[in-house]
Amino acid sequence: MQNRTTVTEFLLLGFSDIQELQILHFVFFLVIYLAALVGNLLITTDMALNCNLHIPMYFFLMNLSILDLGSISVPVPKSMANSLTNTRSISYSGCIAQVFLLFFFTSADIALLTIMAYDHYVAICQPLHYETKMNRRACVQMAASAWISGIINSALNTGNTFASTFCGGNTVDQFFCEIPQLLKLACPDTYLSEVGFLLFGVCLALGCFVFITVSYVQIFTTVLRIPSEQGRHKAFSTGLLHLTVISLLLCTATFAYLKPTSSSPSGLDLMVAVLYSMVPQMMDPIIYSMKNREIKAALWKMTGLRLFTRNKMSAFLPSPWSHSMFLYI
Repeated sequence: MQNRTTVTEFLLLGFSDIQELQILHFVFFLVIYLAALVGNLLITTDMALNCNLHIPMYFFLMNLSILDLGSISVPVPKSMANSLTNTRSISYSGCIAQVFLLFFFTSADIALLTIMAYDHYVAICQPLHYETKMNRRACVQMAASAWISGIINSALNTGNTFASTFCGGNTVDQFFCEIPQLLKLACPDTYLSEVGFLLFGVCLALGCFVFITVSYVQIFTTVLRIPSEQGRHKAFSTGLLHLTVISLLLCTATFAYLKPTSSSPSGLDLMVAVLYSMVPQMMDPIIYSMKNREIKAALWKMTGLRLFTRNKMSAFLPSPWSHSMFLYI
């Protein structure tokens, strides 16, 4: 039988033992992290301070930016610090915190993206019912359900993972504590229960993806009837970019959690982890916000710049919580 030892810390995967490559890794992660940090902070601050942006679409975008900030802040700073200090260790409690927070932010992110797809669908396909279905109370309840579902899902998976006894050492073949890599270290008799929870979570994520895809198919079908060619082009380009980022997050995360884990670390595992834990969080502010002229005008105004002066805030609707199809197209 394998020895059952008490693990007090874990050793994370280092990108390289060469100092120059460690510095390169630090700079690369720093650029991505700062881009995500600045973009999401600007969007969150702008939407919180500008009452003209207090409508459902921007309310959900603010929640998404907060989740993205949390998600990318869980694995990246620790990995950068390890590269600078030439260490690989993370405490047992630190590993628990990483697993819980990353799973929470990612689960809530997926739930919120599903809600946003529904919001887009109602706004474009059922505009006459929009104010009834997406009133202030309904939006707050939807956003709260996304956060609560993330907490519950994360608590169940984190609790089951660390209820395991680790027989396979303490070396995690990833640059952060990831459940599939931790399960490689778990004893066989405690492995199956967590695999069941993971499969259930993946099925929920795939269900969200199917819902999002069907929603956008309906949206594109409706957009085809728009007489304005420019409006159709903008709606299609924005919708396809949304689907690209959602697909990147869901497909890479699903692949990471369902792929059979190998006995040795691989470059593919590392690349997939970077794709789902860093890239969508950096791209969301650009795709969901920076392509929107109302948000760009508000950002320029907030930062003191005066571009878009010709139609500064004229695009906003007079009622803070009223909504219209044109905001999406």
